[in-house]
Amino acid sequence: MGLLELFITACVPVLNMLLVTGVGSFLATDFAGILGKEARKHLNYVVFYVFNPCLVSTYLAKTITMESMAKLWFMPVNVIFTFIFGLIFGWIVIKVTGAPPKLRGLILGCCSAGNLGNIFLIIIPALCKEKGSPFGAPDVCQTYGLAYSSLSLAIGAVFLWTGAYNIIRANSEVIEGDGNSPTTQTKALVSGSTTGVVTEDNYPISRDHLVECALPLISNTTKTKVPLSERAKRITSSVSRAVDLKKLFAPSTISVIVGFIIGGTPLFRTAMIGESAPLRVLRESAELIGGGAIPSVTLIMGGNLITGLRGAASVPRSVIAGVAAVRYILLPLLGTVLVKAAVRFGIVQPDPLYQFILLLQYAVPPAMNIGTITQLFGVGESECSVIFVWVYALASVAVTVWSAFFMWTLS
Repeated sequence: MGLLELFITACVPVLNMLLVTGVGSFLATDFAGILGKEARKHLNYVVFYVFNPCLVSTYLAKTITMESMAKLWFMPVNVIFTFIFGLIFGWIVIKVTGAPPKLRGLILGCCSAGNLGNIFLIIIPALCKEKGSPFGAPDVCQTYGLAYSSLSLAIGAVFLWTGAYNIIRANSEVIEGDGNSPTTQTKALVSGSTTGVVTEDNYPISRDHLVECALPLISNTTKTKVPLSERAKRITSSVSRAVDLKKLFAPSTISVIVGFIIGGTPLFRTAMIGESAPLRVLRESAELIGGGAIPSVTLIMGGNLITGLRGAASVPRSVIAGVAAVRYILLPLLGTVLVKAAVRFGIVQPDPLYQFILLLQYAVPPAMNIGTITQLFGVGESECSVIFVWVYALASVAVTVWSAFFMWTLS
């Protein structure tokens, strides 16, 4: 199959996504007034807690077996590569563009955390239906493609809420209004074991008194032996503060675990999977609910992008160009080399659809939840919307081109 025909085939799912995104943007305008900020917020809750978990668990349960688990081990490794190299390229963008401090966490987040779930859930089903698709029968392609996409969604969520979340949080400690100088903090030892943070702006004691109070503590050489259980408790406490476990074990992550248990346990699989399964009504009901995930996510994405068009925030063009270059040039080129090398050395199974998803993980725009994280910390919200408008507008061309190229290499 020629490259031009593959390009036309790749255009269809991207156009589907753009059309539904456009509907979401229209519904979010003042003229329609249907998908406003509050409406998107509540719909997002339904997608996050209901639609996505049902979609992820059902498709994984149908396709995952004990044998296939051993074949899919490379996907988490591949996501780690996208995250690490995205961070490296993001750091280069910061150095080259001289981005202000309040944008550094946003740039690192956009470069490292890609949209590893929602776009796949939209593109893969549409791509499987096309006659020129190199992935075999449409029904088999869709079943396995959504299973791979669901696994990608869950793994991406783990890295988003552990890596990107903490990176943006670490770079968000900037004085509000100044945007350049970090908040001055003085650490003082409290109760002999915990470290408290005292801000000089709102603490009445002078700097000299703080130094005088700290000196006896520093010069004290008496060491008390801390029990092992107490040290373990402190380490667990520090880890739980650094990583938000509620975000880590999101509903989509839990649904992956449920899908693996049902698919990998013969007893559960026999009871729920198949046309004659006694509990098939549970699976069918979950599939019916999960069917609302893809259109809802696409509508929400369109509604969120309209915020960037209205935003008055100023983002340097070099920053936008740098993020786009990382996501659509550097990472896809690097990913092609890494995945092809893994296939050559027999690390990745010879499944064209699986290889396509591994390759596409390097060529997707930033994760939409980056915007949610910036809203959470109140740093770079408007700038995030502006970057997303441009990067997602370029995604219509970039994702199509890379999808056609990946399919050409797999044909």
